[in-house]
Amino acid sequence: METLILGWYILSETNSVILLTIFGALRFIGTLISPWFGLAGDRWGRRKLMYFMRSFMMLLSVIIMVLGLLDTLNPYHVFVISFFAGLVQPSDIVMRNALIGDSIPATMIMNATSVAKTAQDAARLFGALMGAGMFSAFGLGFAYISVVIVYFLSVILTMGVSRVHPRIDGTDNSDKIPERKSQLREFKEGLIYIRNSPSVMAILCLAFLANLTVFPVSHGLMPFVAKDILFIDENGLGHLLAAFAIGSLLGSFILAWIGNQKYSNKLMLINLVAWYVMLVIFAQAESKEMALVILVLIGITHSLAIVSMAVALLGVTDQMVRGRVIGVRMLAVYGIPLGLLASGFLIEALGFTAFVGIYATIGIAFTIMIGFKWRSVIWR
Repeated sequence: METLILGWYILSETNSVILLTIFGALRFIGTLISPWFGLAGDRWGRRKLMYFMRSFMMLLSVIIMVLGLLDTLNPYHVFVISFFAGLVQPSDIVMRNALIGDSIPATMIMNATSVAKTAQDAARLFGALMGAGMFSAFGLGFAYISVVIVYFLSVILTMGVSRVHPRIDGTDNSDKIPERKSQLREFKEGLIYIRNSPSVMAILCLAFLANLTVFPVSHGLMPFVAKDILFIDENGLGHLLAAFAIGSLLGSFILAWIGNQKYSNKLMLINLVAWYVMLVIFAQAESKEMALVILVLIGITHSLAIVSMAVALLGVTDQMVRGRVIGVRMLAVYGIPLGLLASGFLIEALGFTAFVGIYATIGIAFTIMIGFKWRSVIWR
């Protein structure tokens, strides 16, 4: 909801795809410090850190709401606030994924991750429809009241999050807290663990590639596609995002029904390639109806690939370094701002269809290369 409202606002006020991509990039700038958040979660506990992060996000949303209601909001305010939000928001994914690994038995990780993704997709579906409708009917300020309410509820619900603490609960003797190490030393231990785990390295490489070449299209450029390619308004944009969320929800249901994480590595590779193919088809869409159908299929491949990737990573990562590993995995999300910034210039120079073709070709080629290089730990 929040991204839809602000993305459409930026594009409408500036009429610049480059500024839209800069806005999208700012929301992921915090991936650079996600490893530190992961380490902080290992040291202090996930619940405490999530409470701080979500309270901070609620404060930022209140600022935008007030500026919008006073009719003093401008794109510069959005860029500044998005920068601060981007420092914290990406690491919320780190905490949520780590909590699944901490509190769910290993044999149920596929089911738990799929159910968590289902909740996320349902929120994205209703958020897209509500955000577009409220923004169209009442304007940004009143639409943002709902964003503030959602953040407030998330802060309240965070108080009920599991208090599991990997540093204490992961020891043989729960009465004895392990020796304190410096943050730098603990972070270095996490990097050594990743370097010595081929399966983790393969997943991280695939995650960076997907964020660099897929997410900019399916997550960052939808306002541009709606306004300048399909020539529809903000309500049409909400429908596009809702179609993607419906497909993603279906994919999550499929994985929750399967429940067997034995084939998660293969599902990850196959659906990454399918995701690229569907994006190429989407770039050819000439009507809103055609785009909606294709976006449902894109959402399905997206969910199958991303959930399988998360399950594969949680399944091979030791609990004591899980926060750090997932934090480093979040560095892969930095591919999104890089991909978004490059996409703005490529679209200006070559057009949207050629840009998608270039990204898809690069993505498929490197996915196959990564799958071949680490075939012993991924495919076999």
